[in-house]
Amino acid sequence: MITIPNAITLIRIFLVPVFVMTVVYKRFEYALYVFILAAITDALDGLIARLKNQKTRLGAFLDPLADKLLLLTAFLSLTFLEIIPKWLTVIIISRDIIVILGWIALYIQTGSTKVEPSIAGKLSNTFQVITIAGVLVNLNLYRLGGFLQLLYIITAIFAILSCIHYILREIKVYEQSDSN
Repeated sequence: MITIPNAITLIRIFLVPVFVMTVVYKRFEYALYVFILAAITDALDGLIARLKNQKTRLGAFLDPLADKLLLLTAFLSLTFLEIIPKWLTVIIISRDIIVILGWIALYIQTGSTKVEPSIAGKLSNTFQVITIAGVLVNLNLYRLGGFLQLLYIITAIFAILSCIHYILREIKVYEQSDSN
């Protein structure tokens, strides 16, 4: 059964190719609108799931998947057009690959699929969203210049810190399961 929050999350997933097309065709004003709409769906699905007690296993899987799809395609497409620096996108993608590989290794070792998001991970995600939004605002409304460069650095720092945190946490869980 598809709940309202899951349907909203699916809308966010369907917005990903729309967003990419707006970027590829350099319709940055539409890209900004689509990105804002996707961000609203992200907030809305979680809020409704909590308020209506409609948290599901499907939603717990789809929501972070939708976030990653949107953010990774945003970073990749904007980097492809040389709008976002390559080094930042490499850090973002490397972080996600390392975290996923760690999760897979942990699953193989423990059989557990439960991974709790950390504050560091949430901050990393938040700064990635702010960075994409900042880039789109910079392209459409205001020239952010030095602020955008600072935002790139902060986003990279949080991505690296959250990656380190997830690695340390996964090592701890692995060691605990190994001692049992």
